[in-house]
Amino acid sequence: MEATFTRIMKKTTLWIVAGVAGLVLLGLGYGVGWIAGVTGVGRTAPLEELSERERAFAERMQSVDLVGHFTIGNIEGLEEVEGVSRDKNPERYEIASVAKLEGEGDRWRFDVRVVYMTVDVTLPVVVPIVWAGDTPMVSITDFAIPGLGEQFGARVLFHDDRYAGTWNHGPYGGLMYGVIEPAGGDE
Repeated sequence: MEATFTRIMKKTTLWIVAGVAGLVLLGLGYGVGWIAGVTGVGRTAPLEELSERERAFAERMQSVDLVGHFTIGNIEGLEEVEGVSRDKNPERYEIASVAKLEGEGDRWRFDVRVVYMTVDVTLPVVVPIVWAGDTPMVSITDFAIPGLGEQFGARVLFHDDRYAGTWNHGPYGGLMYGVIEPAGGDE
């Protein structure tokens, strides 16, 4: 009787462990799928399918750094952050690649390291790009960036070797501007 009970308990334990492991794997699969959907991983449009202006932008934005400055129009509450001023705060965006997402209209993925004030994070950011003729512009409103927060807004255009635009995050906002240079320069 004890041997039968032990055998039943072992089988029951095995089924419970298998069930929990299955749920964990299902949850991981769902999480990976969600992350892939949000970041656009694996869904980039081939360069040969892009228009001439889109292809030029994607090629231009490979392994580059955006190095410049930003201003803060409403600095109240940020005075205690070391090195922050109303004008000319340094910023750096290290872009590994930019790719248009297949079947997503105007959505593009920037694989980027963001460095400004106390922020230093590397992540994929999927944003819409709108075009003013041959000039691409990131256009976001009330946008969430994983790890950085919500309520981001920006209009940032890229022209030749420069970028410029406006930004806001919650109650703060200002201008941003700088140069586009090959990755790894002037760190």
